[in-house]
Amino acid sequence: MKTALITGASGGIGKELAYLFAADKTNLVLVARSVDELHKIDADIRQKYGVDVVIIPEDLSKPDAALDVYNKIHAMGLKIDFLVNNAGFGDFGPFAETSWEKEHRMIALNITALTQLTKLFVPDMIAQGGGKILNLASTAAFQPGPLMAVYYASKAYVLSFSEAIAFELKDKNITVTALCPGATASGFQKASNTEQSRLMNMRKMPSAAKVAAFGYKAMMRGKAVAIEGTLNKIMALSVPFSPRRLLLNIVNAMNSKM
Repeated sequence: MKTALITGASGGIGKELAYLFAADKTNLVLVARSVDELHKIDADIRQKYGVDVVIIPEDLSKPDAALDVYNKIHAMGLKIDFLVNNAGFGDFGPFAETSWEKEHRMIALNITALTQLTKLFVPDMIAQGGGKILNLASTAAFQPGPLMAVYYASKAYVLSFSEAIAFELKDKNITVTALCPGATASGFQKASNTEQSRLMNMRKMPSAAKVAAFGYKAMMRGKAVAIEGTLNKIMALSVPFSPRRLLLNIVNAMNSKM
């Protein structure tokens, strides 16, 4: 049986992906900060699907946490066939007023941990003869984001990085998929203080389960960039043709509180 490593697996899209992998009889390594939630998911998945589950409680925003996860997995003799870099969070507010501590943790999680885990596991996948990587980007990756400047920039990095290494690894039987969902009904809104923003209230948001299913299919097909939702795809692909000043005004208005 193959094994999938999923970060941010205690809720939202990460949790739903864990169930999708388990339903396909893939063993799991689940990483998140919430020990209690990981234990609940572990017990439920084992009972429903009979796959092996390893839980690693870890705050990946901490220095060398990604390396610790890698070392623990290797110490257990596990081979990772699917790497899902799902862990991440956002923040809301004018850059001059937001917390540097929170933004520093955001950069460490959204960018550094994702990059380091990929750096560590790609050589193993090459040695194994192949693998698949799913990186959680966002429709935020396609334009600057006033009032969420660091978050939007971090997701632009994820998209650019994912596309670049997908090209590099195309002859190594390794695919890299950047999943780009729009606003999704998950714990993101509460954690990022965006529950009252216009963007989060413009229309009914897709469930984390729907986005996870879309991303799972895209990963298995080896699609490089997967934008969930027709409207999201239209909006993302129209960005290069929009005047930058107009674009910034639109994003600022959408991110503003109602």
